[in-house]
Amino acid sequence: MNMQISLKGKPVRLAVLDYGLFQVHAGPRDIGICGYVIQTNAGETILIDTGFPQKYAEDADAATAQDDLGSFGQVLSVTAENMPGPQLAKLGLSKQDVTLMIQSHTHIDHLGDMAGYPHAPLLIAAAERTLPRPLYWSGKQAMEWPDADYALVTQDVTLGEGFEVLLCPGLAPGQLAFMVQLPETGWVLLTSDAISRASEIDEKFVGSWDVDQAIHHGDRLMKMATERDALIIFGHSPEDWPTLKKAPHWFT
Repeated sequence: MNMQISLKGKPVRLAVLDYGLFQVHAGPRDIGICGYVIQTNAGETILIDTGFPQKYAEDADAATAQDDLGSFGQVLSVTAENMPGPQLAKLGLSKQDVTLMIQSHTHIDHLGDMAGYPHAPLLIAAAERTLPRPLYWSGKQAMEWPDADYALVTQDVTLGEGFEVLLCPGLAPGQLAFMVQLPETGWVLLTSDAISRASEIDEKFVGSWDVDQAIHHGDRLMKMATERDALIIFGHSPEDWPTLKKAPHWFT
Protein backbone atom coordinates (compact mmCIF):
# COMPACT_ATOMS: atom_id res chain seq x y z
CA MET A 1 0.00 0.00 0.00
CA ASN A 2 1.16 3.57 -0.59
CA MET A 3 0.87 5.64 2.57
CA GLN A 4 1.39 9.39 2.80
CA ILE A 5 3.94 10.34 5.45
CA SER A 6 4.29 13.64 7.27
CA LEU A 7 6.26 14.39 10.40
CA LYS A 8 4.65 16.14 13.34
CA GLY A 9 7.87 17.71 14.56
CA LYS A 10 11.11 19.09 13.20
CA PRO A 11 14.53 17.48 13.58
CA VAL A 12 16.46 18.24 16.76
CA ARG A 13 19.31 15.73 16.55
CA LEU A 14 20.96 13.25 14.20
CA ALA A 15 23.26 10.29 14.86
CA VAL A 16 25.42 8.24 12.51
CA LEU A 17 25.25 4.48 13.07
CA ASP A 18 28.33 2.31 12.52
CA TYR A 19 27.36 -0.81 10.57
CA GLY A 20 30.92 -1.96 10.00
CA LEU A 21 33.84 -1.68 7.62
CA PHE A 22 34.18 -3.03 4.09
CA GLN A 23 37.00 -3.04 1.57
CA VAL A 24 36.07 -2.40 -2.05
CA HIS A 25 38.54 -4.17 -4.33
CA ALA A 26 38.59 -1.24 -6.75
CA GLY A 27 41.16 1.15 -5.37
CA PRO A 28 41.25 -0.63 -3.01
CA ARG A 29 39.43 1.54 -0.51
CA ASP A 30 38.11 0.87 2.98
CA ILE A 31 34.62 2.24 3.50
CA GLY A 32 32.39 2.59 6.51
CA ILE A 33 28.86 1.27 6.29
CA CYS A 34 26.49 3.71 7.92
CA GLY A 35 22.91 4.41 8.81
CA TYR A 36 21.27 7.40 10.48
CA VAL A 37 18.84 8.17 13.25
CA ILE A 38 16.97 11.47 13.26
CA GLN A 39 14.77 12.51 16.17
CA THR A 40 12.21 15.30 16.14
CA ASN A 41 10.85 17.56 18.85
CA ALA A 42 7.58 15.60 18.63
CA GLY A 43 9.25 12.41 19.84
CA GLU A 44 9.55 10.80 16.41
CA THR A 45 12.51 8.51 15.66
CA ILE A 46 13.44 8.01 12.01
CA LEU A 47 15.88 5.26 11.03
CA ILE A 48 17.61 5.42 7.64
CA ASP A 49 19.10 2.08 6.47
CA THR A 50 20.14 -1.00 8.43
CA GLY A 51 23.50 -2.21 7.06
CA PHE A 52 24.44 -5.76 6.12
CA PRO A 53 22.22 -8.79 6.87
CA GLN A 54 22.72 -10.43 10.26
CA LYS A 55 24.45 -13.41 8.65
CA TYR A 56 27.50 -11.21 7.98
CA ALA A 57 27.97 -10.69 11.72
CA GLU A 58 27.66 -14.43 12.32
CA ASP A 59 30.04 -15.64 9.60
CA ALA A 60 31.20 -13.03 7.11
CA ASP A 61 33.17 -15.48 4.97
CA ALA A 62 30.25 -17.85 4.56
CA ALA A 63 27.84 -15.01 3.85
CA THR A 64 30.23 -13.51 1.31
CA ALA A 65 30.49 -16.86 -0.50
CA GLN A 66 26.73 -17.36 -0.42
CA ASP A 67 26.10 -13.94 -1.97
CA ASP A 68 29.10 -14.04 -4.32
CA LEU A 69 30.14 -10.70 -2.84
CA GLY A 70 33.84 -11.53 -3.05
CA SER A 71 33.97 -10.34 -6.64
CA PHE A 72 33.26 -6.81 -5.35
CA GLY A 73 35.09 -6.66 -2.05
CA GLN A 74 35.46 -8.12 1.42
CA VAL A 75 34.09 -7.47 4.87
CA LEU A 76 36.79 -6.12 7.14
CA SER A 77 34.64 -5.92 10.26
CA VAL A 78 30.92 -6.53 10.69
CA THR A 79 30.19 -7.73 14.21
CA ALA A 80 27.12 -8.18 16.38
CA GLU A 81 27.83 -4.69 17.71
CA ASN A 82 27.36 -3.34 14.17
CA MET A 83 23.79 -4.57 13.88
CA PRO A 84 20.94 -2.02 14.15
CA GLY A 85 19.71 -3.14 17.59
CA PRO A 86 23.05 -2.63 19.37
CA GLN A 87 23.69 0.59 17.45
CA LEU A 88 20.32 1.98 18.52
CA ALA A 89 21.06 0.88 22.07
CA LYS A 90 24.11 3.17 22.06
CA LEU A 91 21.60 6.01 21.76
CA GLY A 92 19.34 4.65 24.49
CA LEU A 93 16.86 3.42 21.89
CA SER A 94 15.38 0.11 20.80
CA LYS A 95 14.01 -1.05 17.47
CA GLN A 96 10.49 -0.55 18.85
CA ASP A 97 11.24 3.17 19.26
CA VAL A 98 11.56 3.61 15.49
CA THR A 99 8.47 5.43 14.19
CA LEU A 100 9.54 5.64 10.54
CA MET A 101 11.94 3.43 8.59
CA ILE A 102 13.53 4.87 5.44
CA GLN A 103 15.32 2.76 2.84
CA SER A 104 17.76 4.94 0.86
CA HIS A 105 18.09 2.17 -1.77
CA THR A 106 18.22 -1.62 -1.68
CA HIS A 107 21.85 -2.68 -2.03
CA ILE A 108 23.14 -5.40 0.28
CA ASP A 109 24.95 -3.06 2.71
CA HIS A 110 21.86 -0.94 3.33
CA LEU A 111 18.87 -3.26 3.69
CA GLY A 112 19.97 -6.11 5.98
CA ASP A 113 17.29 -5.50 8.60
CA MET A 114 14.67 -3.85 6.41
CA ALA A 115 12.04 -6.29 7.68
CA GLY A 116 12.85 -5.60 11.33
CA TYR A 117 10.39 -2.73 11.89
CA PRO A 118 6.94 -4.03 10.95
CA HIS A 119 5.33 -1.60 13.38
CA ALA A 120 6.67 1.42 11.45
CA PRO A 121 5.86 2.69 7.95
CA LEU A 122 8.62 2.06 5.38
CA LEU A 123 9.47 4.93 3.07
CA ILE A 124 11.23 3.98 -0.15
CA ALA A 125 11.43 5.17 -3.74
CA ALA A 126 8.69 3.73 -5.94
CA ALA A 127 11.36 2.85 -8.52
CA GLU A 128 12.95 0.45 -6.02
CA ARG A 129 9.74 -1.00 -4.62
CA THR A 130 8.37 -1.84 -8.06
CA LEU A 131 11.35 -4.12 -8.73
CA PRO A 132 10.48 -7.83 -8.38
CA ARG A 133 12.95 -8.03 -5.50
CA PRO A 134 15.31 -5.64 -3.74
CA LEU A 135 18.54 -5.09 -5.70
CA TYR A 136 20.61 -6.87 -3.03
CA TRP A 137 23.76 -7.96 -4.86
CA SER A 138 24.37 -10.80 -7.32
CA GLY A 139 20.99 -12.41 -7.76
CA LYS A 140 22.57 -15.65 -6.55
CA GLN A 141 20.86 -15.01 -3.23
CA ALA A 142 17.90 -12.66 -3.05
CA MET A 143 15.70 -11.04 -0.47
CA GLU A 144 11.96 -10.71 -0.78
CA TRP A 145 10.03 -7.55 -0.04
CA PRO A 146 8.86 -7.53 3.58
CA ASP A 147 5.26 -7.02 4.54
CA ALA A 148 5.08 -3.35 5.44
CA ASP A 149 3.05 -0.19 5.13
CA TYR A 150 5.00 1.36 2.27
CA ALA A 151 5.22 5.06 1.54
CA LEU A 152 6.46 5.42 -2.04
CA VAL A 153 8.57 8.37 -3.19
CA THR A 154 8.17 9.48 -6.82
CA GLN A 155 9.77 12.93 -6.54
CA ASP A 156 11.49 15.15 -3.97
CA VAL A 157 9.27 15.40 -0.92
CA THR A 158 9.29 17.44 2.28
CA LEU A 159 8.25 15.21 5.17
CA GLY A 160 8.07 18.13 7.56
CA GLU A 161 9.82 21.31 8.55
CA GLY A 162 13.55 20.75 8.10
CA PHE A 163 13.39 17.25 6.60
CA GLU A 164 13.59 16.79 2.84
CA VAL A 165 13.79 13.49 0.94
CA LEU A 166 15.52 13.91 -2.42
CA LEU A 167 15.01 11.44 -5.24
CA CYS A 168 18.40 11.00 -6.92
CA PRO A 169 18.42 8.03 -9.31
CA GLY A 170 21.87 7.17 -10.59
CA LEU A 171 23.70 4.57 -8.54
CA ALA A 172 20.34 2.83 -8.11
CA PRO A 173 16.96 3.42 -9.78
CA GLY A 174 15.43 4.79 -6.60
CA GLN A 175 18.39 6.26 -4.75
CA LEU A 176 17.39 8.73 -2.03
CA ALA A 177 19.40 11.48 -0.34
CA PHE A 178 18.32 13.69 2.56
CA MET A 179 18.51 17.28 3.76
CA VAL A 180 18.00 17.69 7.49
CA GLN A 181 18.04 21.00 9.36
CA LEU A 182 19.28 20.88 12.95
CA PRO A 183 19.03 23.64 15.59
CA GLU A 184 22.79 24.16 16.05
CA THR A 185 24.49 22.49 13.08
CA GLY A 186 22.09 23.91 10.51
CA TRP A 187 21.53 21.99 7.30
CA VAL A 188 23.06 18.53 6.94
CA LEU A 189 23.18 16.76 3.57
CA LEU A 190 23.13 12.98 3.85
CA THR A 191 24.14 11.98 0.34
CA SER A 192 23.81 8.24 0.93
CA ASP A 193 25.11 6.58 -2.23
CA ALA A 194 23.96 9.38 -4.51
CA ILE A 195 27.52 10.58 -3.80
CA SER A 196 29.35 7.85 -1.95
CA ARG A 197 32.56 9.88 -1.57
CA ALA A 198 33.81 13.28 -2.71
CA SER A 199 36.15 11.80 -5.35
CA GLU A 200 33.21 10.15 -7.08
CA ILE A 201 32.25 13.54 -8.51
CA ASP A 202 35.54 13.87 -10.40
CA GLU A 203 35.37 10.20 -11.36
CA LYS A 204 32.02 10.90 -13.06
CA PHE A 205 30.21 8.17 -11.13
CA VAL A 206 31.70 5.36 -13.19
CA GLY A 207 29.85 2.07 -12.73
CA SER A 208 26.52 3.61 -11.75
CA TRP A 209 23.25 2.13 -12.94
CA ASP A 210 22.67 5.38 -14.87
CA VAL A 211 25.83 7.51 -15.09
CA ASP A 212 24.17 10.57 -16.64
CA GLN A 213 21.54 10.74 -13.91
CA ALA A 214 24.15 10.13 -11.24
CA ILE A 215 26.20 13.09 -12.51
CA HIS A 216 23.09 15.29 -12.71
CA HIS A 217 21.95 14.55 -9.18
CA GLY A 218 25.46 14.71 -7.77
CA ASP A 219 25.75 18.22 -9.19
CA ARG A 220 22.40 19.33 -7.84
CA LEU A 221 23.10 17.94 -4.38
CA MET A 222 26.42 19.77 -4.17
CA LYS A 223 24.74 22.97 -5.37
CA MET A 224 22.08 22.63 -2.68
CA ALA A 225 24.75 22.03 -0.06
CA THR A 226 26.63 25.15 -1.15
CA GLU A 227 23.50 27.30 -1.18
CA ARG A 228 22.55 26.20 2.34
CA ASP A 229 26.10 26.00 3.72
CA ALA A 230 25.28 22.41 4.65
CA LEU A 231 27.48 19.92 6.44
CA ILE A 232 27.95 17.04 3.98
CA ILE A 233 28.05 13.45 5.21
CA PHE A 234 28.93 11.21 2.28
CA GLY A 235 27.61 7.67 2.08
CA HIS A 236 30.96 5.82 2.10
CA SER A 237 33.84 8.25 2.49
CA PRO A 238 37.19 6.56 3.24
CA GLU A 239 38.61 9.96 4.23
CA ASP A 240 35.84 11.05 6.59
CA TRP A 241 34.80 7.76 8.19
CA PRO A 242 37.62 7.32 10.74
CA THR A 243 36.92 10.68 12.40
CA LEU A 244 33.18 11.05 11.70
CA LYS A 245 31.16 11.48 14.89
CA LYS A 246 29.08 8.36 15.46
CA ALA A 247 26.64 6.92 18.02
CA PRO A 248 26.41 7.41 20.96
CA HIS A 249 27.21 10.99 19.96
CA TRP A 250 24.66 13.27 18.30
CA PHE A 251 24.76 16.15 15.86
CA THR A 252 22.38 18.79 17.26
